[in-house]
Amino acid sequence: MQEDRKGPARSLPYRPALNGRYCQSSGYVPGRVMPVRPPPAPRVADPSVQWSSSGTDNQATFMCRGADQQRKPEDSRRKKVKSSYICVAVCVGLLLIVLAIALGTKAKFERDENCPDQNFKLKDWNPGHNTQQRIVIKKGDNFRLVSSASVHSIVIQHGGVLVFADSADGSRNISLKCGYILVKDGGALHIGAEKCRYKSRAKITLCGRSDQGEDVPGFGRKFIGVEAGGTLELHGAPKTSWTLLSRSLPPSGLEAGSYSEKLATRGLNVHVIDQDTGQMLLSDRFDTHDFANESRRLQAFLRSRDAGRIIAIAVKDSAAKNLLQETKTTIQELLGSRHVQNLSYRQAWALVGVIGAGNSSCSESVRDYENHDTGGKAIGRGEFVTVDGVKFAVTASSQWKKGIPLSEFHVEVSGGLILDLLDEVEGWEKDDQIVIASTDYSMNQAEEFTLLACPECKRHQVKVQGKAQFLHVGEIVDGIDMRAEVGVLTRNLVIEGEMEDSCYGNNWCQFFEHDTFGGHLKILKNFTSVHLSNVELVHMGQQVMGSYPVHFHLCGDVDGRGGYISPTYLKSLAIHHCFSRCVTVHATHGLLIEDTIGYDTLGHCFFLEDGFEQRNILHHNLGLLTKPGTLLPTDRNDQMCPSIRNNVYGKYIPVPATDCKAVSTFWVANPNNHLINNAAAGSQDTGIWYLFHKVPTGDSQGLFSETNAELTPLGTFYNNRVHSNFKAGLFIDKGVKITNASADDPREYLCLDNSARFRPHQDADPQKPRVAALIDRLIAFKNNDHGAWVRGGDIVFRNSGFSDNGIGLSFASDGSFPKDEGSSQEISESLFVGESGNYGSQGGQNKYWGVGGVDGKNRTLPRDKTFPIRGFQIYDGPVHVTKTTFQNYMATPVRFASAVGFFLKNPWQLTPKNSLSLVKFGTSVSLKVFFGKPGPWFDGYDLDGDKNAVFHDIDGSMTGYRDTYVGRMDNFLIQHPQCKNVTSWFGSVCSGKYAQVYVQTRRPQNLTLTIVRDEYSRHPMTLRGINQRADFQQYQPVVMLQKGYTIHWNGRAPEETFLYLINFNKDDWIQVGLCYPQDAEFQVIADIYQRQNSTAHSVEDYAAVPSLKEMQNKPKQRLYYFDNSTGLLFLILQARYGREGHSYCSTQGCERVKITAIMRSQSVSNCIPAGYPKYSTLPKATVAMPPKSLGNCEDCGASQLVFTSDPHQIYLLVQIQSLSKGEIQQGHGESYISVNGTKFPFQRGFFTVTVDACSGAVTKKMSFAKADEAMAKYLSTGISQRSIILLGSKDTISGDIDAISEKMVPLGTAKPAQLHKKESIAFFGYKGEFNPSWTRLYSSPAGQSLHLLEKYIPLQLQDYGCTNVTKPPRKELELLQKALQ
Repeated sequence: MQEDRKGPARSLPYRPALNGRYCQSSGYVPGRVMPVRPPPAPRVADPSVQWSSSGTDNQATFMCRGADQQRKPEDSRRKKVKSSYICVAVCVGLLLIVLAIALGTKAKFERDENCPDQNFKLKDWNPGHNTQQRIVIKKGDNFRLVSSASVHSIVIQHGGVLVFADSADGSRNISLKCGYILVKDGGALHIGAEKCRYKSRAKITLCGRSDQGEDVPGFGRKFIGVEAGGTLELHGAPKTSWTLLSRSLPPSGLEAGSYSEKLATRGLNVHVIDQDTGQMLLSDRFDTHDFANESRRLQAFLRSRDAGRIIAIAVKDSAAKNLLQETKTTIQELLGSRHVQNLSYRQAWALVGVIGAGNSSCSESVRDYENHDTGGKAIGRGEFVTVDGVKFAVTASSQWKKGIPLSEFHVEVSGGLILDLLDEVEGWEKDDQIVIASTDYSMNQAEEFTLLACPECKRHQVKVQGKAQFLHVGEIVDGIDMRAEVGVLTRNLVIEGEMEDSCYGNNWCQFFEHDTFGGHLKILKNFTSVHLSNVELVHMGQQVMGSYPVHFHLCGDVDGRGGYISPTYLKSLAIHHCFSRCVTVHATHGLLIEDTIGYDTLGHCFFLEDGFEQRNILHHNLGLLTKPGTLLPTDRNDQMCPSIRNNVYGKYIPVPATDCKAVSTFWVANPNNHLINNAAAGSQDTGIWYLFHKVPTGDSQGLFSETNAELTPLGTFYNNRVHSNFKAGLFIDKGVKITNASADDPREYLCLDNSARFRPHQDADPQKPRVAALIDRLIAFKNNDHGAWVRGGDIVFRNSGFSDNGIGLSFASDGSFPKDEGSSQEISESLFVGESGNYGSQGGQNKYWGVGGVDGKNRTLPRDKTFPIRGFQIYDGPVHVTKTTFQNYMATPVRFASAVGFFLKNPWQLTPKNSLSLVKFGTSVSLKVFFGKPGPWFDGYDLDGDKNAVFHDIDGSMTGYRDTYVGRMDNFLIQHPQCKNVTSWFGSVCSGKYAQVYVQTRRPQNLTLTIVRDEYSRHPMTLRGINQRADFQQYQPVVMLQKGYTIHWNGRAPEETFLYLINFNKDDWIQVGLCYPQDAEFQVIADIYQRQNSTAHSVEDYAAVPSLKEMQNKPKQRLYYFDNSTGLLFLILQARYGREGHSYCSTQGCERVKITAIMRSQSVSNCIPAGYPKYSTLPKATVAMPPKSLGNCEDCGASQLVFTSDPHQIYLLVQIQSLSKGEIQQGHGESYISVNGTKFPFQRGFFTVTVDACSGAVTKKMSFAKADEAMAKYLSTGISQRSIILLGSKDTISGDIDAISEKMVPLGTAKPAQLHKKESIAFFGYKGEFNPSWTRLYSSPAGQSLHLLEKYIPLQLQDYGCTNVTKPPRKELELLQKALQ
């Protein structure tokens, strides 16, 4: 099989097209992946078969004739031969043989033209098992691999073809083991095709160690590689890649939890279990060996149990000596025991039975005691089902073992767990592996399961083996979609790396115990065709640069722009348990990655590498359990970061917080890519990270022009979800270091860098208008630090939901003035939830467990038990929050919680242009806003940004006072006598007009500034300035306009001071006096500064005047007054030009005043003692405080009630508030049923509301004083088909409750519930031919109550059988099609 260069050219079954870069045949179609062959010829009577084609797309001709030709009848030739029975038999036999051959030949060639393995030119190939054999498949070698093989390596080139054989019934099982496969120069590797999915099982195992063998240039070791001209087509059997749970999976699978106990006391150990829930209600021990009274107590105990209760009994040691006859009889009568009457000394006995059910429900066994042993366990085991349909087993056991009595008791799920899923899943089969994502703060709560056969499952259900360790939410909770992702990891087409048992050699074994040298798949530019679908990649990737599970390396455009008629794609890949990323897109554009799972991998998972990659589409992908790796600084964690110092300068030790710790599930280095419907469900650091390279980096550096990623408009971002990430769900900020380590900057190349800011402009041109980046439909929950952190502008969030994050959303500006020209960030039509009904689970590396503020229940907590959680966090601004709802922000004794808060320990400036409008707060919000206070997390609460925190309440929806500003209660620069203090906020609500003064100083640049407002001279503000590496210092106080201020220093005044007018509108003014030594001389000029080119124009000198009054009388003239008695230099700062939009400065540039002082004195320039009370004035309001609004804001808050990952689906918000008699006596509020916010209160008894499941309209309301025949009849016949039924109770439950319980079974319960002695009930049911996953019966036992129950019920489901329903458009599909164009 070595290449034969002298051999004649042969026709090939696949066109060796090379993407337009090499010689091509006239019939070449770029990117075509199917075998080029003619359609089947029509059937003919003659058994000979012939196909031919002369089309331009198919110049090959395939012919085949039967081996045996029809023989002409011999009767006419042999008329004279006598007939005999023998001849007749021979002729008939020959005729049958010929017919069989002809028919067999005909059937043989009736094949699917789309299936590559059915091509006539292929030859069956079985290379056997020789790991030293190096295979070269060359021109004319068209092989069909028909059996498993092991070789050293395979090179497919010069038109050679390798195809894996398949079978119609999927019975083949082919494994190919080799060191590498290289496809190039017209070579092709096919396993299945896009229109002929591979049905059997195929596995390619890449073998080899990192310390053995030699590298192949450009690829390394242990790989599948595609070079120029190569074709790789891998298409496994179709599977639904991933979906969501539609019903929560509790820990252990039982809502009440599993139970296990090793019994420790002698006698009869008895447990009582609720038959409807599996909850262990009561346990007791009765020493009937020593005490007859214990036997009587046991008898009374059993007789007091309600009928239907499950009882489990196990003997520990011995129980027979004083077990009275009447007690035995009671056990026999109530539980149906057959062995209790004959129980003997030290006999092991275990029983599980049901009170009142007789021996039909009794499971028991005994073991005789002999020689200190019973020879095994006596086991009683019963299987039951909860009212929700979960099967569970109760097991009791008793034994003696080597002289030691042992007894145990267990309640656990039986026969596997049935999962309810959002979608009907195609192709999921028995023994497939699936993963369910964490829905808590720790990504490590993701769990794997094996699918079981499930003939009883409905269309949207599967069954798994084992039991869950953690809670996996399958509900929409408090309006936020928290349903766990469920992905299938198994495919019938597998590429795997062969692994060693443990780490070895130079594979970073100080960080990894396991082998990390897996296989990898690498594609280089100018390939002919690459398409992968439904492929499983496991143990792939290496902690070696460039060796990833799937890697498109410098491929350029791989869609229509690159000449590919069939654009390149990866679809429905399962990449799991891999060792270096998931999919790497490197200087490659237009790649479609769809329905792909990346699970349990090291380093950035979906990785857009060099900042040059654009137009790539990531649609409906799932990434979870993204762990740190070693390759790049941004991959590394706290341990790796300071330890890996190969590429730093000198003795520099990397700092994890600033250089590293950025590993992300989606790492997007250029904003011009499209993210639609993706899920980032757990990363060590971040779910989705957009960062911005100043120039292309890595292998792209120097090959391409600057990308201007910071200025590039954002591609489509729609309907993505991020949760269970430690640092942030979504992060838009920062860049990477683009220079090598040096003495000037010893940090490693490509470490995290804080130099980049996202400033999208049209055509990436800063001279053209800004283009707002739209984040549409982000769902962020259970992220430990931030739901989202976003820096830059303009950026707009819409239709987004945030829940249970340490901080929901933080906006940070482009940067401080004067670098930031002024931009904005906005969020609208969104929902923030502080603490939801997703209480989480302990364990799985969740660090904090404590009491929540909303209901006092224990729950997992972000960051720390004392961390002050905030919904929306203001850092600097300007930001705008509008049409947004806040819920469930309640403080605890150890933790503050507020809907709106501020960046902690903030040295930065804030702008009064921050604003809120049309915001709405739920009743469970204790602090709408909190400015902070000295103490933990806030420290001294005295940095410049802390002191200047402020925002504008545009319409009064925050404070009740329209057009007011809210600042710190101790900030007297912005107050007046009419302000309203809100002590709990540590805030003050004031009317007025506000702006900022940017003060920039030189020589010296390390002074502390004190600013005093003339009206509040006893309340100065001291500013430290922003710490930075610059030859100047900057301060930026927020000031009330039309007021006077003085500025003082803690040393001699600066020689040079600039005063910039920030956010001043035309004619806005303040008076400012700057303190100088009395002998100072000045030059004061005004100009307009252009930041783009750092030039100034319109320069004017200020003139001195002899009095302050003269200066005040001519405010528009350039005048100053120096009072040498106090040392104060007075100026009027007044804007002469208007602003536009969010720009800090005017349309002409930044108006500023420059003061240059010559000072001989070295005295401290603090003029407060001399200046006041001389310049003190009485405080007054420039704008009167408005009256407080008394009415409710009807338009406030988000228009949507629910934020889900299936926005095309309509959901109905329903609530049931049932009340028990005890709650009524305690004065609790009303009982009601609510449908989409419309309340229907009800009185004592039962109340039902029915809703049409297709339209969502309430169709009927009924009340019943008690459970009676009328209620039973109504539940049975009074409810229309396709109806949602909501049922609540108030006061004591009475009447024929058993009959009602029976009627609930057709409406959704799995069996009649035991509702006697229940305090209250609430039922969500459905009348129809379908049993949806959302149906549920809730009940509270004696002494307990039901809280407000809430569900989001889907309307118009296909399974309801709705007709004449107009479905809303699928916006995500429209956006996908647009991106693909």
